[in-house]
Amino acid sequence: MSSSTPGAGPASGTPAATPGLRRDLGLRDAVVVGLGAMLGAGVFGAVGPAAAAVGPSAPGLLAALALAALVATCNATSTARLAGLHPLAGGAYAYGRRELGDWWGFAAGWAFVVGKTASCAAIALVAGAAVWPEHPGVPAAVAVALFTALTCAGVQRTARVTAVLVVVVLAILAVSLGAAAGGGLDLAALTGAAADASPLGVLQAAGLLFFAFAGYARIATLGEEVRDPQRTIGRAVAIALVTVLVVYAAVVVVVLGVLGTTTTATSALPLRDAVAGGPVPQLAVLVTVGAAVAALGSLLTVMAGVGRTALAMARDRELPAPLAAVSPRSGAPAVAQLVAGAVVVVAVLTTDLRGAIAASSTGVLVYYAVANLAAWARAGRDPQRRAWERPVAAVGLVGCLVLVAALPPAAVAAGLAVLAAGLLGRAVLRRLSPARRAPGRG
Repeated sequence: MSSSTPGAGPASGTPAATPGLRRDLGLRDAVVVGLGAMLGAGVFGAVGPAAAAVGPSAPGLLAALALAALVATCNATSTARLAGLHPLAGGAYAYGRRELGDWWGFAAGWAFVVGKTASCAAIALVAGAAVWPEHPGVPAAVAVALFTALTCAGVQRTARVTAVLVVVVLAILAVSLGAAAGGGLDLAALTGAAADASPLGVLQAAGLLFFAFAGYARIATLGEEVRDPQRTIGRAVAIALVTVLVVYAAVVVVVLGVLGTTTTATSALPLRDAVAGGPVPQLAVLVTVGAAVAALGSLLTVMAGVGRTALAMARDRELPAPLAAVSPRSGAPAVAQLVAGAVVVVAVLTTDLRGAIAASSTGVLVYYAVANLAAWARAGRDPQRRAWERPVAAVGLVGCLVLVAALPPAAVAAGLAVLAAGLLGRAVLRRLSPARRAPGRG
């Protein structure tokens, strides 16, 4: 098999065989994409399951948030560094391919495409349930169809709609937090016994919170469409991640201060219940609306990321070549977006995807693990590397592996089975059809 040489490849640009995407996104647009990806329904609902995993220990939940933030920061730093060196569509797929080799890149790309396609269906169903609880698949399918058309219309339109959704979500969060805290916070509820939280519980809670806001890589996935990527992507990732971490910390503190750990652990939407117990309980409905809007914003950015990763893989003959087509009118990977949208529509109408979503958790961590490993390898070869690059990549890699170990065994097994199936299929196709072998890059 012809294989790409690790560390080789252009620092910018796209393969000559296919037209490149347009660099239409500035710093503000890139930040918006990151915020839209991270401020999903998890900011409203993830605190409850995380509190249940930790047990009756507010310090344990705060420790879980800090651990999730540490892993996310290391991952984001490695991702942003690589995105500046390889400002191409595909994110960790492109980095793994150029820094580690074809198989590593394929593993990251396959994990992302399959896992995030399943995530799209789940996110759409969350939004659909808020509109029509008895038949969530119908509004979910409509939302997916509309967003598919939007992603085909170009990245600028995607960013503009995402900006509107992000503003709405931030406004709802501000009002909701103010309403919940208006009745006063029980600060004693934040100072329970840390010993009541088991290490495994903290790790599981950290994993839940990490998955809830691990969308910063969406900026890198769209790296081929960012202007001045070496400078813009790193700044955008930092701004978006810090903003979201502040928001999550505020939500955790307010919810625990109003409800306490026990009630928080049993609540489907803790922030809604916190508002309902405040001086203006009528505003609780805003949280339900906010969760639906946040889910839509996350859905839009994830769909755009899946399309760009599929395009990057198709360019390298890892997926069918027609997926690499770029619309001359909109500059978007229209074929890849249409195919991804069709798959998600079928999924939301035929299954609840609970098993697939569990498997996607492992896929997400595999994706980030490859990004950290690529950053480690790159730093080892780069005489101009900064002193912090390898330690940060190492912490991010170990963090991903630890969070995988903390996942339910069934979820890990399902995720690894999906990954193995993709790798086996790749090996078989290349043995049966030498013409499908990916050309060397660099």
